[in-house]
Amino acid sequence: MLSQTQTDSGHHVSWSTALMMLALLIAAWGGLFYDTLVSMVLVWWRSETFAHGFIILPITVFLLWRIRRRLADYSPTPTLLPVPLIFLAGFGWLLAHFASVDVVQQLAAVATLQLLILSVVGWRLALQMLFPLLFLFFAVPIGEGLIPPMMDITADFTVAMLQMTGIPVFREGLFFEIPSGRWSVVEGCSGVRYLIASITLGCLYAYLTYTSYWRRALFMLASIVVPIIANGMRAYLIVMIADMSDYKLAMGVDHFIYGWVWFGIVIMLMFWIGSFWRQDETENVSSATPAVVTSSQAPMLRALLPTALVLFIAPVWAMISDSQHSNTTVNLAVPQVKNWQAQTQPMTEWTPHYQGAGAELMQTYRDGQSHAALYVAYYREQHQDAELINSQNVLIEQKHLVWSQLGLGGAAFELNGKPVEVMRGRLRATHGQKLAVVYWYWLGDTYTTNPYWAKWLEAKAKLLGQPRDGAVIMLVAEYDEQMDEAMSVLARFAVDVVPATEQMLRDVAQSGRQ
Repeated sequence: MLSQTQTDSGHHVSWSTALMMLALLIAAWGGLFYDTLVSMVLVWWRSETFAHGFIILPITVFLLWRIRRRLADYSPTPTLLPVPLIFLAGFGWLLAHFASVDVVQQLAAVATLQLLILSVVGWRLALQMLFPLLFLFFAVPIGEGLIPPMMDITADFTVAMLQMTGIPVFREGLFFEIPSGRWSVVEGCSGVRYLIASITLGCLYAYLTYTSYWRRALFMLASIVVPIIANGMRAYLIVMIADMSDYKLAMGVDHFIYGWVWFGIVIMLMFWIGSFWRQDETENVSSATPAVVTSSQAPMLRALLPTALVLFIAPVWAMISDSQHSNTTVNLAVPQVKNWQAQTQPMTEWTPHYQGAGAELMQTYRDGQSHAALYVAYYREQHQDAELINSQNVLIEQKHLVWSQLGLGGAAFELNGKPVEVMRGRLRATHGQKLAVVYWYWLGDTYTTNPYWAKWLEAKAKLLGQPRDGAVIMLVAEYDEQMDEAMSVLARFAVDVVPATEQMLRDVAQSGRQ
């Protein structure tokens, strides 16, 4: 048994007392953040990308058990220093709850657990447990925001490799054509699941294999760079195999099997190469004087009560606020637009995918020269799965049978006589119709296309008891080859339709507050 040293200032308590206090706090934490924890498990269950979440806690327990002899050198020293941090983590969770941002709620809940452990065991012990505690963050299903840029990287890499090997390529957004066929980069091709798995395994391998910080850091960096390059090679090889086999191989199920086999080979090679610089950890035996463990319960209570009180603030506040929902019915009237006539015949059968909206409107107008369409999705009482900003709210769902999204990005546009940033997208149907779309978020007369800023405005309004009405406003026009003509139509349409639409939204919002 290694000798026990006094490693922290303040009162030490026995391990049995500390574990009892920790069990009480974790039980309270689990009850208060139950919905957040369930949301994590549901993502693990339905998503292959985050299925590794089920084994994060067992791995953390194993890592702590592995260093149990080292931990026995220290006595738990309850401290109140993390209490302000617990409050901040709870406040972050509360804002994320008001804005319905699951991933931030989950990160804040995990951080709160880590801080609770710190408050019970003290700083010196927590530093010894640092990596196992931080490893808990891998349980949070985070990374979906990487999908769009990773899709772009995969498309760029694949097209560049095809051109380097002398194969002619025509690219349009995430779609590209070679002489033998047409390809597209979808979410499953982004490589995000490989990247997340590689980072998780790479960090664990680096911790278990190396002792120097720079070797760990280099291997963790490799676990980020290697899968990105490997995924680009995977996409390129799949196209080449399909092309050379007359599309008899690397299609359908083979497409995914080859991907995971390739990823397994790459990871094993990365681990094998990394093993050449392996470092065996040496255990340091301390000869310092053992710490004096107090038998009094006063230190435990002094740490437990303030920590528990702060722990309850955010979840209780959220429960009180959630009980004040309004479920009034929302109806959107068709705006009467100067110089434009509302049409009974729709310009297109396309509609964006916005789930949980309180009301939606899709209306075609004509001004004698051309026609354009207005789409509005209005949200009054936003909550999970019924919110304006949501990863599921898109112009076109993945693998749509008719429509494809050729591009999406920011663009300058004039609204109410002022230049603002809007999102501009290009869509194409299998029957040949092409649409130009510009859209932005309307939040109480505030324009934005930044989803993070929109979420902050939503959370702030909820926190201050202000209205949280929000809407997405889209203007749509057809185009043939170039978008310039369509953008000219939309600019002319915006001059008349935007004021009328905003007045309609203000009227709807006001009616909900009466």
